[in-house]
Amino acid sequence: MRSLEKPEARTVLVTGGGGFLGGAIVRQLAAAGHRVRSLSRTRYPWMAPLGVEQVQADVRDAAAVDEACRDVAVVFHTAARAGVWGDYRSYFDINVGGTRNVLAACRRQAVRALVHTSSPSVVFDGCDIEGADERLPYTRHFLSAYQQTKTIAEQEVREAAGDLPLVALRPHLIWGPGDNHLVPRIVQRANRLVQVGDGKNRVDSTWIDDAARAHLLAMQALLARPALSGRVYFITQGQPIRLWEMINRILAAAGKGPVRRRMSRRSAWLLGTVLEKVYGGLRLKAEPPMTRFVADELATAHWFDISAARRDLGYEPRMRIDEGLRQLAKWLAQRPRQVY
Repeated sequence: MRSLEKPEARTVLVTGGGGFLGGAIVRQLAAAGHRVRSLSRTRYPWMAPLGVEQVQADVRDAAAVDEACRDVAVVFHTAARAGVWGDYRSYFDINVGGTRNVLAACRRQAVRALVHTSSPSVVFDGCDIEGADERLPYTRHFLSAYQQTKTIAEQEVREAAGDLPLVALRPHLIWGPGDNHLVPRIVQRANRLVQVGDGKNRVDSTWIDDAARAHLLAMQALLARPALSGRVYFITQGQPIRLWEMINRILAAAGKGPVRRRMSRRSAWLLGTVLEKVYGGLRLKAEPPMTRFVADELATAHWFDISAARRDLGYEPRMRIDEGLRQLAKWLAQRPRQVY
């Protein structure tokens, strides 16, 4: 593995530093001896012992973002609104507007490198993706505000590569101890989950520490090789597994039984269509039990070729799924109330 050298004696900023991925990046940066600054809407007590400087602000606040980037060498932009349902404007303001603020601040403050966290959903068009690499084109088939706004954000980031050294990473289905999104969604819906499709579709995922390490490796590679600017990289464990096997193993780690009920993809898609119209028409804030995007995600294969990240970044996943699930089970057993 390449050494994680300091980019001079200057500060490194992580937007969304209190989040699942952002927090893991903060911890690894601090452990490597970097001076770390975090921009988040909330203050986090665990950062103080690490010597992390905290800026409590919203990424939508252009002035605050600009100030947070002052005297910063590298920016990791992880702040985003995730999810499969919600008002488009709220997604746009954070995922696109916030990214625009980061890009503008990086230019004004002469930041040396930007590592932008994107998503594989920017290329997902509802069809199977099996072993595809970064040549896969952007989708034009948007079924969620998250997917559409992350696509716009990544495109604008890449367009800025001419005057700002940057790369974008697309980590897929990040999970592990501390997860506040993927694992809780699965566990909390244990009794309501329905297998969509024939269950043969394979996906890959990304262990949280590997996802964070990939970001640090991207920083080092970009600082050493500015010609990488503008490139994107899929980040995974490189270990595709049947999606419903993975879901059942996560449920088992939480002491839950496997998914028993099944539904065809067509039925799930039609159900999602109806529920989206009902929830949208009534302006309900709660997430529908099914959406078209979720139906497609649950029934299709989506796993990626990570050769480019291996070649350019020196990335090599360390965690195997079996060991990751053992560690996840220990974490779930210690924190049942936080997950359930």
